[in-house]
Amino acid sequence: MGDLVLAGIVLLGSSVQWLTGMGFALVAVPALVLLLGPAEGVVLANCAAGAISVVGLAGGWRRVRPLAMVPLCAAAACTVPAGTWLTRQLPEPVLLLVMGALVTAAVVLVMRGARMPALRGVKGAVVAGAVGGFMNSAAGVGGPPVSLYAVNAGWTVREFVPNAMFYGVVVNAFSVAVNGVPELGAARWGAVVGAMVVGGVIGRGLAGRIPEKGARLLVLSLALAGGITAVGKGLWGL
Repeated sequence: MGDLVLAGIVLLGSSVQWLTGMGFALVAVPALVLLLGPAEGVVLANCAAGAISVVGLAGGWRRVRPLAMVPLCAAAACTVPAGTWLTRQLPEPVLLLVMGALVTAAVVLVMRGARMPALRGVKGAVVAGAVGGFMNSAAGVGGPPVSLYAVNAGWTVREFVPNAMFYGVVVNAFSVAVNGVPELGAARWGAVVGAMVVGGVIGRGLAGRIPEKGARLLVLSLALAGGITAVGKGLWGL
């Protein structure tokens, strides 16, 4: 039963990632954390999100902006170890509370499309990359700060997606290098990989058939529900 639930979570996250160009971590991390615990849930999300980003980048790497990505990725590399250190210091209920709060806050900010002068130019890229690296290794959710940077930089969706994929490859590679890989059995790894493949097929099949605005709202609503649930479980366990 646990393997089926795990596969369902990964399938949903993979589907929305391919459908909208974002959302695997936002949708999957709260559920993975509740199912596997904070440590295993985050590192599995790092592995899966990184793999999806590699595949997604294959078709759009020519649209990556190297000059814009250097400060984002360099700052993330500096803060990933701090996020890992934090997760190893806190008890599980507090970790759930922190992760749920980070996801919830990130979703609310992305929903609002917050305009922040601090997230513009090179300094904005450094801030977004640093916050994203910390959140990715601590909570498995490193994309929202980059999304906010893109909003403030005036990027279009076409510009954002390949650059977000590139950032996802780099920040998740750093996170996996620091956090390690989850200790799952062969059957669970098979379920995860199979769910990612099926989710990719479903997401790509639905892409273009569902309005972008509606799909984005669905992703953010699911992520918000998951974040609030994780906060509730964390509070219950204190």
